Amino acid sequence: MNYFPYTQQAPKSFNSNTIDEQTSAQAEFYNHLEAQAKEATQTTDPLTSRDRRIIAEIIEVEAESIRTIWIEAGITVWVQLSNGGRLPFDRNWFSKRVAEVKATLPETPRERNDRLSEELETACQKYGLTHGEIDWLSFSTTLYFNRQRVGFLGCNLEGKWYSRCSQLGGSRTAIDIDVAIALLGIRQPVAA
Repeated sequence: MNYFPYTQQAPKSFNSNTIDEQTSAQAEFYNHLEAQAKEATQTTDPLTSRDRRIIAEIIEVEAESIRTIWIEAGITVWVQLSNGGRLPFDRNWFSKRVAEVKATLPETPRERNDRLSEELETACQKYGLTHGEIDWLSFSTTLYFNRQRVGFLGCNLEGKWYSRCSQLGGSRTAIDIDVAIALLGIRQPVAA
């Protein structure tokens, strides 16, 4: 029995116009999804430049060619490359190589400044201090307690913290930031 008494096909005008509109709308939708996915990966990139350098050293590619990395089923480490390629690695082997490369990869000046800045912020909170603008080339700054200058603090190229009471005075080096601050006569506040 024929359920389409007039024709076996839908009329041409219905078929071609509707399909063209549907195809166009579908293509527009996919383009929108692709743009959102691209934006999301650009704004929430979990890899730092150091991470990329470490991975690049392990798999012998340029650091810029690494897009992202993830672990599948707790066993396989996947490295996604910018050109669309993916490389699988055993998780245990990969983590061992990461540790080896980290131990030999030198810290960049920016990474050093970021690390020192975090140490400085932590110490300032601990001792109730504030600091002035940081000289990023020499990594040094002025320390304040209740808006009163208490001295100068910095970290030299050997990685040792130093402090001095006056701008022209002699510096005293210390093994860590806490000792350098103590050399300025600052003690950690005691809770009442």
